[in-house]
Amino acid sequence: MSKYKVDITGINTSEIKVLSNEEQMALFKKLRSGDKSVKKELTEGNLKLVLSILRKFNNQKHNMDDLFQIGCIGLIKAIDNFDPDYGVMFSTYAVPLISGEVKRYMRDNSPLRVSRSIKDLAYRILKFKEEYFSENGIEPSNDVIAQELDVPEYQIASAIDSLKEPVSIFEPIYNDGGDTIYLLDQIADKKESKKDKDMLISLKKALKQIKKREQEILVNRYIVGKTQMEIAESLNISQAQVSRIEKNAINNIKRLIK
Repeated sequence: MSKYKVDITGINTSEIKVLSNEEQMALFKKLRSGDKSVKKELTEGNLKLVLSILRKFNNQKHNMDDLFQIGCIGLIKAIDNFDPDYGVMFSTYAVPLISGEVKRYMRDNSPLRVSRSIKDLAYRILKFKEEYFSENGIEPSNDVIAQELDVPEYQIASAIDSLKEPVSIFEPIYNDGGDTIYLLDQIADKKESKKDKDMLISLKKALKQIKKREQEILVNRYIVGKTQMEIAESLNISQAQVSRIEKNAINNIKRLIK
């Protein structure tokens, strides 16, 4: 296998010809003058450029043969639109086009489609976190992010999760030499039974009966996902107080739903 560490079916990557910049410029001049026969030579002479771009995607769960073909489409588009008169190297012009073509294919063929608005929010969050850390030396809390971006706090974790790659339920997560344990084996059965519905109704009633401070802490802990320290800071009380109120709230809920 070549130094590019990308396996493409039916292609010996170590034997792919690489054109020098001078050779490419000469071929582009012929192409611009109407000699279409050199287009094949330009394409074949830049296949390693495609392979070099595919290296960054080699650890992702996409068929490399498919990505190679998409990369070649980007390469051909770059060849068709490149103007040597601008005085830049072809690779400088072609890399963004090839990479963009591959990324667009991966986005459009993702098994999980996420709305553009959610992804936009995720990138706004990441940008703000980076700027905040640069200025303050610490990560901003979800509360700070929510206030700055004017979004509900519970949307922050969901937006960040939207950037993660989906994982197959048949992903192996443990093997000690015997039977393999898959992610599917660790997923609880979420089918609702009559007992589950009755419990949910009882829980809602119980939540209405406990103190407002207890409600607030349970919602922040188990729905919003805040830590006890974050809640303590927002309520201007100690973490020990939050822990004690949370424990009392849970005991009261248990007592009320019995």
